[in-house]
Amino acid sequence: MSLIAPQINRAVQQELFDLSMYTSSQKKTATRSARSGTFTDNMKLPIHRWFRYSAGFSAEWVEQLIHEYSPSSVLDPFAGSGTTLLAAEAAEVLAYGYESHPFVARIATAKTHWNQPVEKLLEAKEELLLVALRNTSPEMGVVPDLLNRCYTPEALQQLYALRDAYLFCAMRFDPEISQLLWLGITAILRSCSFVGTAQWQYVLPNKRKLKSLDPFTAFEQKILDMSIDMAILRNTGCRSDAKVLLHDARAVSDEIPRNSIDLVVTSPPYPNNYDYADATRLEMTFWGEIRGWCDLQETVRQFIIRSCSQHATAERLKLETLLADKSVDSIREELSAVCNELSEVRQTKGGKKAYHTMIAAYFCDLSKVFQALRPLCKVGSTLCFVIGDSAPYGVYVPAENWLGRLAIAAGFNSFSFEKLRDRNIKWKNRKHRVPLYEGRLWIKG
Repeated sequence: MSLIAPQINRAVQQELFDLSMYTSSQKKTATRSARSGTFTDNMKLPIHRWFRYSAGFSAEWVEQLIHEYSPSSVLDPFAGSGTTLLAAEAAEVLAYGYESHPFVARIATAKTHWNQPVEKLLEAKEELLLVALRNTSPEMGVVPDLLNRCYTPEALQQLYALRDAYLFCAMRFDPEISQLLWLGITAILRSCSFVGTAQWQYVLPNKRKLKSLDPFTAFEQKILDMSIDMAILRNTGCRSDAKVLLHDARAVSDEIPRNSIDLVVTSPPYPNNYDYADATRLEMTFWGEIRGWCDLQETVRQFIIRSCSQHATAERLKLETLLADKSVDSIREELSAVCNELSEVRQTKGGKKAYHTMIAAYFCDLSKVFQALRPLCKVGSTLCFVIGDSAPYGVYVPAENWLGRLAIAAGFNSFSFEKLRDRNIKWKNRKHRVPLYEGRLWIKG
């Protein structure tokens, strides 16, 4: 403690000085140019940078949007690791967030505990590290194959020692401090592995990094970084009461008052076959929540939007049943045409991926999301969905148009689309040559 506290004080003073030099006019300029459809800029922001969860958007843009609309309350039905919630706290607005992925919801919840006393976190870290350092032979049992392929024996031993120390110490700390420690360990798992990571969160055991971190050192540095961020935000007067709800956005939550939401800001899963359940497979395997890839269906996929073919296949979905669902009445004719074309095209492909049922299930699910949002949103409310279109097997899916019409069918008044950027325009190594784009779907209530 005696060595670390001065480090925090000096680091906080420097960061606060940097913030003071960042004038309001400069901040407005930077915010206007922020890439609202990408999470990358968040990795420079306090609290947001604690865990790299790729699916997301610019926190600075969200904060600007909240200031522009001045809502009394904000909702993100796909909260992820908490981008909208933290931005709302910075803007001093009450925020709710749904997240149905249990592991990701836990990450977001831990981030909302940034207002805990820094001294308590540092003391708990010291105690946990002391227990871990004394445990020179942690009980590892049968180590899952994924972990064996991702870590050296030495790194794995240290990580297990940290895990055992956390499990031993957790009940002795305040629940919020324990969750911050859990996040600190979780957040270093990628950096302590020698394997590569894809553009998204997938782990690539056959691709090696040049450098990986020592787990004990990485954990201590992570907690130090978190402590600095916590001290910084305490000096900014941010709100600290955002609520993360482990909840499926396809159903109405009883924890949010009816007709109370002024602004919805979110980025739902895209219909592009990205497996959100697989995004945290390494972390969930380390904590013993799954033993392998096959466990993801039961632990995660059954709770989340059906936006990947693995999900559709595992549920053995029937196209006829999905297309007959009343939730897609307003787009059934076009949806049926696309899904039936995909059903034929897949027969000519080696993988025969179930894109036809995935697309149908995706729009059934998003329709239910709009129906669940309608009773919560005030008359005149604004919804902003950062979305992208898709073209599985080269068959185009006009996501923004169909989602807008599903919102109207759910009782909202109007929609418009604002294009942000082109996607899939560099053809090298692409599976199809259909140009795509990403943008903001604006819906008025």
